[in-house]
Amino acid sequence: MESGHEHIGGTALVTIRVVRHLLVLCAGAVLVLGGQRAAFAQQLESQALGDGIELFKVRSNFYVLTGLGANVGIQFGTDGVVVVDAGDAAHTDRLIAEIKKLTPGLIRYIINTNADADHVGGNQKVAKAGKSFLAARGPFGPPPNGGAAAILASEGALTRMSTATGAAAFPEAAWPTEAAIPDARKYMYLNDDGIEVMAQPNAHSDSDSLVFFRRSDVVMVGDIVDMRRFPVIDLARGGSINGEIAALNRIINLAIPSVPIVSREAGTVIVPSHGRILDQTDVVEYRDVVTIVRDRVQDLIKQGKSLAEVKAADPTQGYRKRYGSDTGPWTTDMFVEAVYKSLAANKSGPR
Repeated sequence: MESGHEHIGGTALVTIRVVRHLLVLCAGAVLVLGGQRAAFAQQLESQALGDGIELFKVRSNFYVLTGLGANVGIQFGTDGVVVVDAGDAAHTDRLIAEIKKLTPGLIRYIINTNADADHVGGNQKVAKAGKSFLAARGPFGPPPNGGAAAILASEGALTRMSTATGAAAFPEAAWPTEAAIPDARKYMYLNDDGIEVMAQPNAHSDSDSLVFFRRSDVVMVGDIVDMRRFPVIDLARGGSINGEIAALNRIINLAIPSVPIVSREAGTVIVPSHGRILDQTDVVEYRDVVTIVRDRVQDLIKQGKSLAEVKAADPTQGYRKRYGSDTGPWTTDMFVEAVYKSLAANKSGPR
C-alpha cells in the first residue's frame, strides 16, 4: 500500500488525493470479502475467435472485439450498426466479417475515439461496407463520403487526419464526416439508445473523444485509460497531463459503480482501447495514481528541480511495479518526462 507520507526531494508531500487513494484501497478490501475480486472482463460472456481475436458480450446488443488493433465496440439494432473505432488497416476484412456474424444490419456510423492508426486504419473499408442515413442525393448535392457510413470523431481528429502527409496520410474517404467540438454536445439516438460523443481536448492527444451509450450504460474511452501502463501523453500531438486527468475525472463522473451492493461486478461498463474491460472503481484508482504522480512532479518543479533531478527522485514510487516499464514503446521514464514537460509548459500548475 502506498504511504500517505512520502519524502520526495527532501520535502514531505501529503495530499488529499493520497487519502482518496487509500479510501479506494479500503473500498477494494470490502469488495474482496469472501473471495478474490475478479476483473470486470472475467464476468462477461466471451468467445475466442482465433488469431488472438476475442469477442465479449457486454450487453444483449453491445459487443466488444479485441485483437484488431484498438478494441472495437459494436452496438446494433433496428436502426443498424454503430461501430466505435474501426481497428487497424490489417484487420479490416476480419472486422467486417465478424460484424456480419452478429447482425445483418447495415453499418450506419463509425465513431473514432482518437486519430491513431489502430483506431482509424479501418475507417475507409468499414464505412464503404455500410450506408449513411443520408445516402441519397439531397438539395445540397451528393452525400458525404459517397453515401458510405458516416464517420464521427472529434474536431481535433478531423484536423489531424485531413492535414497528415507522407506515410502518416489517410485517404479522404477515411476522414470524419462529422465532428464533435469541445464543450458542445454531440449526440444521436439509435437502436433505442442515446449516444453522446464528448471531445476531450489535450488528454492522450488533441484528438480524443469519449463515447457514452446511455441506455446500455457503456463508455468507450479510447487511449485515455490503459491499465497495462501509465497513460501515454502524446505531447507532440497535443496531449497534456492536466487534460488527461480532466478526461479521467469526466469518465468517473459519467460512470456509476455497483452501490449499495458492492460485492458484485456491475455498474457502468468502461471499455478502453487496450487491455481489459473496466468498472468505475478501476478508473478511480487509475486517476488517483496519475494525479499523485502529477502532484509529485509539480512539487519538484516548484523546488526548481531539473528533468534529470525529477527522474532521479522517482515520482512514480509505489506504482512503478504495476504500471511501469523500462522497455517497450512507452516506458516509465517517458511518462515522467511527458508529465514534467507538460507541467513546465503550463506554469499555472494543476487545474
